[in-house]
Amino acid sequence: MPYLLLLPAIIVILAVVLVPLLVSFWTSFTSYNLTKPATLFNFVGLRNYQRLMGNEDFWWAFGRTFIFVTITLNLEMLLGLGLALLINKITWGQRTLRTIMMFPMMFSPILVGFQFKYIFNDSIGLVNNALFDLGLITQPIPWLVDGTLANFSIIFAEIWMSTSIFAILLLAGLMALPKDPIEAAKVDGCNPLQVFQHITLPFLMPFVYIAMTIRSLDVARAYDMVRIMTNGGPAGRTELIWTLMTRTGYQNSQMGMANAMGYVSILLSIFFTVFFFRKLTAARTFMGGAQ
Repeated sequence: MPYLLLLPAIIVILAVVLVPLLVSFWTSFTSYNLTKPATLFNFVGLRNYQRLMGNEDFWWAFGRTFIFVTITLNLEMLLGLGLALLINKITWGQRTLRTIMMFPMMFSPILVGFQFKYIFNDSIGLVNNALFDLGLITQPIPWLVDGTLANFSIIFAEIWMSTSIFAILLLAGLMALPKDPIEAAKVDGCNPLQVFQHITLPFLMPFVYIAMTIRSLDVARAYDMVRIMTNGGPAGRTELIWTLMTRTGYQNSQMGMANAMGYVSILLSIFFTVFFFRKLTAARTFMGGAQ
């Protein structure tokens, strides 16, 4: 009888999660083309995966996504930690600042992409105009045209939108920090830097790794912002895994190959998740928590 009560939830999970996963996994072994539905049953074995191993564009996108996730997560963590420490020290208006800090999270990634596309525009963008007015440049900087600068612009936009997630989680950790060890350290003569290094930071590390795990899954599937700001250009130099998969699946109609890319790229998410969970376990063990 209890299983009957769970039946609606089981049916929903099967319909929403399991069936799409099985269908996409099956199509990664076929030559499925969106414009030719009959190819859904054209089994080609591991051919898609073999072609993927020699696909230079895919591995460039894979490496670029790895670097994008690594740089973005570390900068968001550092800035979020600084923001959380700053707000934690403020005694007046802290609730208002916490609310303001959450504003970037309320914007859609598509809207943020459009916003920064115009901010970094070569001719009418705010950044170039501000630099011209200050006399710092004489020629417009091609923020979204140069490959390196375009990647920097996308990382900047991503950090602006999501640093507050780290700040909120770390601020929650700071507010839960027990005061007794800090007071004892101060009585023993520790300076603020030593208190932070030996008490505050170790206590915050589980919160850091939880935030890292959540954000790594989110950043690794970045699509909206790249699609709006550069569409993978110039010459594919800002192409990430999800933009390449979308181009392969929906523009070139090679859905079988796109799904094979998806299953290989899952390795990236698994790598970051396992890495941060191991770090989280080590941090909890150091703090005397569960193994």
